[in-house]
Amino acid sequence: MTAVLSSLPPWLQRGLADLFPAAVAQEAGLDPDQTLAARLAEAEAAGRPLRVKLGIDPTGSDIHLGHSILFRKLRAFQDAGHTAVLIIGDFTARIGDPTGKSTTRVQLSAAEVEAHAETYLVQLGLGQDPGRALLDFHTPGRLEVRRNSEWLAGLNLPQVIELLGITTVGQMLAKEDFANRYGSGTPISLHEFLYPLLQGYDSVAVQADLELGGTDQKFNVAMGRDLQRHFGQRPQFGMLLPILPGLDGVQKMSKSLGNTVGLAEDPLSMYSKLEKVPDVVVDEYLTLLTDLDLAVLPANPRERQKLMALELTRARHGVAAAAAAQVDAAALVAGAAGAGAAAAEVPETSLVAVNFPAKAFYLLAAVGICASSSEARRQIQGGGVKLDGEKLVDPNQEFASAAELHGKVLQLGKKTFRRLLAG
Repeated sequence: MTAVLSSLPPWLQRGLADLFPAAVAQEAGLDPDQTLAARLAEAEAAGRPLRVKLGIDPTGSDIHLGHSILFRKLRAFQDAGHTAVLIIGDFTARIGDPTGKSTTRVQLSAAEVEAHAETYLVQLGLGQDPGRALLDFHTPGRLEVRRNSEWLAGLNLPQVIELLGITTVGQMLAKEDFANRYGSGTPISLHEFLYPLLQGYDSVAVQADLELGGTDQKFNVAMGRDLQRHFGQRPQFGMLLPILPGLDGVQKMSKSLGNTVGLAEDPLSMYSKLEKVPDVVVDEYLTLLTDLDLAVLPANPRERQKLMALELTRARHGVAAAAAAQVDAAALVAGAAGAGAAAAEVPETSLVAVNFPAKAFYLLAAVGICASSSEARRQIQGGGVKLDGEKLVDPNQEFASAAELHGKVLQLGKKTFRRLLAG
């Protein structure tokens, strides 16, 4: 792999976990179907941009930093003059990718998927400041946004049978997630076997030269190569990128685990979360989420951590907002009742919908700081909640009115802050 990487430009090498096929030039005789460097050279000589595919299934409404690793690499291809083919899996999302799942996914409606797709595109940069957009929506020829219902919704039964005939049950059960479920006796619905085939057919439909995916997507990306061969196309390359650890530094970043940083989060929340990332994963965040040269960054772990948080916040919100978030975070952690904290640009939340008198545990759930009243009770009892710098110790502490709380800062841990407004 080292020899293969050395043949690629630095912007392609950064953060790369796997590339296939990965023959070296001497072995492949500069075959452009075996070495990506040769495919790139061939495309440049012909004046043809590569078609780089990335598929996303809009099964939720938010994109987090873990997702952004793939989009950053896709943007790097755009900046190098290639065409990003972003596939919105509006059809496949209704099946649900079985990768990493121990049970069958709940199927979504077409309306739910489309609503999520629209929020995804905005978070990726549609209609946003081009300087802070993850993808280039503005330069002609650099981006195609396709929905895979264009070709998948019209497949007839003979075509579906043809797809099913390309692979075997044994090959499907070689996929780790299916193998684990089959071995444990957990049901596998037949429609789930279709998912890798349909995702692979996307590569045929858009004639992809290369597909990006996380390291958990190798089976699906390889399926695209098999289907392209079957339909007489040149097989795509598969480029896999690492799965980002979450804020806990251990498990993968996942909304279900509550360890994410969303792209749409406000500057203060984003910075406050990132500056608490464990030291052990700071360099991984820097490598995968920034273009900074790690060799010239401060050696001190705390300074490196703060610089990473500042850079990621700047990339999403701009220099001024990131700098203000850093100052405000320091003021709030030092003591939310102080003058500095009073002037801090803390995200605001209205108390209009809260029914008073309100107990502390209910308040935290009602303003969205905690997902439920039971979680709020646990957080208060664990000493993780402050109101204007004073620790809340009784989940049943009662507040008589919104006016009593107006302007005060509610704090959960060292990462989440909300200024309460009566109106």
